[in-house]
Amino acid sequence: MSTPEEQPSLDDVLARARAASEKMAAVLDGPPAWEPIWKRPWKPKSKAEKNRELSKQRRRLQDAGRRRLAAGQSRRPRARQGRIGNAAARRDARALSRVRRSTAWLW
Repeated sequence: MSTPEEQPSLDDVLARARAASEKMAAVLDGPPAWEPIWKRPWKPKSKAEKNRELSKQRRRLQDAGRRRLAAGQSRRPRARQGRIGNAAARRDARALSRVRRSTAWLW
């Protein structure tokens, strides 16, 4: 326990509280440290910025299309004469590929 002489006076306590409240107000008035993107105020983009974004998106989609085309062509089945095996093996392979592409194996 502290004696009455050691305790701060009421004026000191009030002055300290006022200073702290000013500091808190300054902190609260500033920009938030982090805010989710959906709560941020909407900021319109300039025409150049929008065009830059769209061209990047277009380029990305074109590249994906090229990759898809190349992947599809690389998996093309070879001519039947070039395959090794008989007709029964071909039928089995066809049935297997149908099962593989369906959801039958999930049952």
